[in-house]
Amino acid sequence: MQFGSDNQAGASQPVLDALLEANHGFTHGYGNDNWCEKAEDALMDVFGCKLDVFFVATGTAANALALSCMVQPWETILCHHHSHILLDESTAPEFFSGGSRLIPLTQHAGKLEIRHLKKFFRNVSPEIPHTPSAKALSITQTNEAGQVYTEVEISSLCSLAHENGLHVHMDGARFANAVASLGCTFADISWKAGVDVLSLGATKCGALAAEAVVFFRQDLAENFIHRRKRSGHLLSKGRLFGAQFVGWLKNNHWLELATHANAKAQQLARALKVFQEIVPVWPCQANEIFITMPRQLAERLQAEGAEFYQWPIQTLPNNYTLRDEDVFVRLVTSFATSDEHIRDFCDRINEFKASAP
Repeated sequence: MQFGSDNQAGASQPVLDALLEANHGFTHGYGNDNWCEKAEDALMDVFGCKLDVFFVATGTAANALALSCMVQPWETILCHHHSHILLDESTAPEFFSGGSRLIPLTQHAGKLEIRHLKKFFRNVSPEIPHTPSAKALSITQTNEAGQVYTEVEISSLCSLAHENGLHVHMDGARFANAVASLGCTFADISWKAGVDVLSLGATKCGALAAEAVVFFRQDLAENFIHRRKRSGHLLSKGRLFGAQFVGWLKNNHWLELATHANAKAQQLARALKVFQEIVPVWPCQANEIFITMPRQLAERLQAEGAEFYQWPIQTLPNNYTLRDEDVFVRLVTSFATSDEHIRDFCDRINEFKASAP
């Protein structure tokens, strides 16, 4: 009953096989090896364009270092009020950018919408040099509410951002899940929609530790090699990253992994609908489910070994009223989620209901 996070699962067999193969023999260090070269070629192939790509171990490093190449210390980064870069990466974006401020645009909407961005541009008029000016917009795909931005939504946000002189960054920790959900290509919701820089995550989708900072605007990548080295994120045995991405991308393995995770989330969401006490907060669009349930039920499930997180209530929609006896919960499925995990979880809920007075 492992629904805590998709990073709690291990690595898929093809990714491990690629790592084992890469382990043999000698090769150059610091990413100058044939495995990283193969991974770069595979990424250019799947995106269908020229790009610059750099590998790091964590999503926080990918996001913070990417953003540091897009803004000056006296400029700001626009983001969703509940974005990972704002709430869950300490002050890494500010640190690596030299002090750039993160500006949240909305508080209670599941998605960042074009109206939020329009409102910001309508209401702000920087008095240079006294007030900072916005230089980057960061959007998350799949986002913090488990929602997927469509091609049209991304294109609209990017167009308005570009019209106002902003670069666009995408936090793609669950990018593969979004692509699988939409049935589109990597290109459709990245550079073709106007994204300038993408933090592409494989870790949550079957890799051990593999994140790629992908620059579609290659001019923005000019100083990345220095920033990565200075931050301590240049791995000497770079083939460990390259091999994971080779295994992950080969034969569209990423799609198999993401499709399975998404399908299990849909299966779990359908199974939970029969329980009147459990209420969905947002529709399940990828591999995350957000629900409310009785506090006693949540505590019972966790005591019996179920893994999931109680989610901050301040992230609920503004039109949602949480009962005092309920808690807000996030469930996440992965490539390793099985029918048995879902069946056991639902069986425990039925047992709780049967034992209730």
